Amino acid sequence: MKNNTKKFKILFPTILIIFTLVLTACAPLSKLADLQLFEKVEELTSGEPAAEPVEQQDSLEALPVEEPVSQASEEGTLSAVYEMVNPSVVNIQVISTVSGIENMPFLFPGEEGENQIPRQSGLGSGFVWDANGHIITNNHVIESATSILVQFYDGREYPAELVGADPDSDLAVLKIDAPESELQPLSVISSEEVEVGDLAIAIGNPYGLAGTMTVGIVSAVGRSLSVDNTSLTGSYTIPDIIQTDAAINPGNSGGVLLNNKGQVIGVTTAIQSTSGSNAGIGFVVPSTIVLRVIPDLIEQGFYEHSWIGLSGATLQADIAEAMDLDRNQRGILIASITPDSPADEAGLRGSDKQFEYLGSQVLIGGDIITAIDDEPTPNFEALVSYLAKATEPGQKVELTILRDGKTQTVDLTLGVRPGKTTVQTPSSAFASGQAYLGITGGSLVPEIAVEMNLDEDQQGVLVVEVESGSPADDAGLIGSDQVFEFDGQELKIGGDVITAIENTRVDGIQALRLELSKYEPGDVVTLSIIRDGKQIKIKVTLGERS
Repeated sequence: MKNNTKKFKILFPTILIIFTLVLTACAPLSKLADLQLFEKVEELTSGEPAAEPVEQQDSLEALPVEEPVSQASEEGTLSAVYEMVNPSVVNIQVISTVSGIENMPFLFPGEEGENQIPRQSGLGSGFVWDANGHIITNNHVIESATSILVQFYDGREYPAELVGADPDSDLAVLKIDAPESELQPLSVISSEEVEVGDLAIAIGNPYGLAGTMTVGIVSAVGRSLSVDNTSLTGSYTIPDIIQTDAAINPGNSGGVLLNNKGQVIGVTTAIQSTSGSNAGIGFVVPSTIVLRVIPDLIEQGFYEHSWIGLSGATLQADIAEAMDLDRNQRGILIASITPDSPADEAGLRGSDKQFEYLGSQVLIGGDIITAIDDEPTPNFEALVSYLAKATEPGQKVELTILRDGKTQTVDLTLGVRPGKTTVQTPSSAFASGQAYLGITGGSLVPEIAVEMNLDEDQQGVLVVEVESGSPADDAGLIGSDQVFEFDGQELKIGGDVITAIENTRVDGIQALRLELSKYEPGDVVTLSIIRDGKQIKIKVTLGERS
């Protein structure tokens, strides 16, 4: 678990507040370190469009809960809630790669190849979603994992496969092969009715201590949690976050936050802390987002977020006055427009005038969004929340804006948020019977690229080892045979670097996984590779993993 401290960045801040948001899973087995959530988002995109409810639920209404549970909570004892829910909360143990080197789960690596890739271990939590073996957790728990083990309260263990993940909502779905009789799906209800002061019960595995229950209240609702995915898609916010003072610590991430009836109202995700442990401020992804995202992750392995394509911030009084508006004017001032985005196509305007604000030069003068589909947007968070709850890509929305002091409306068709969050690997890429190459490889990192006399920013997948008799072997792909010391470990380098499949760029393992998942066994594909510093193309007939 990492701990990176960054400032929340607000375009027109009245006060600059510095604090640390610590992700609460990814607790290393050997050493628990802090992992932080990132910086304030100003790039506008939606959260989560509506999706079909999960199999065990016909609506967002709760499944029936036995009366003794609520009665027990009213009497001040929560043992009935614990006994009902704990069998469905799991401990997730992961082995993940470090320093950008990853093993490819659809391959058949040999022992020597496996030992070439440095790894680290970690812990998190999760819970049973349905009787088909789907387990819900946070994306940051399983990110870059090469091995995932799910452990139940009674010691039962199952290896898990990644079905899908969405970094921008920090949710992921795993699948285990367990008898239906041993799985007890939890009731997940809409968090729309959650209020400040409601009882909040967290169950998870802090510091690997399985089946830990803590109790508090809902401290606040409607928070925003920044998710920095800059290297992939930019920085965005998760809206409508629930804040709780129920104790949450490293290892809790992916666990459940419950109401007094034992129904899931959110997934514990992060804490605000200077020490990396509980300080009474925990953040929870609300179940309204969970209920939208998870069905898509199960069905197709990824989630498509609506996207407008602009950067902006809540309008401040001094900025409003500088734009000859009433100081009490509310809305979102557009700072910039992403070229060729829905906002660009709709004719929205960014800011282009310099203004000194609190000692800094800022841009003002752009359009001000005051409503979307007649729903007021007094601040940036309100716009993101509306997009999350009520929209999906391709939907037309009407924006009410102020331009040069005059109110007008603009029609806009929402797009799909660009980036790798829309191309997570579906479960079929891990299943038998699917196309595979037969290599062990890792994402090329700058240090290895330089050592191989390539440009430092060269991207692709370095072939470490080729399985004998595999499609890659038959096509003549070459593995690595040179030893390079990297982060204190000896790695093999010097093999082919895959940069594209059928002219579709491959910048790392996730991209290669995605492209391979599009093909069937027997398909012939052309790989673009770098060999000894030269670009060549090789045709490969994809095989079938048995």
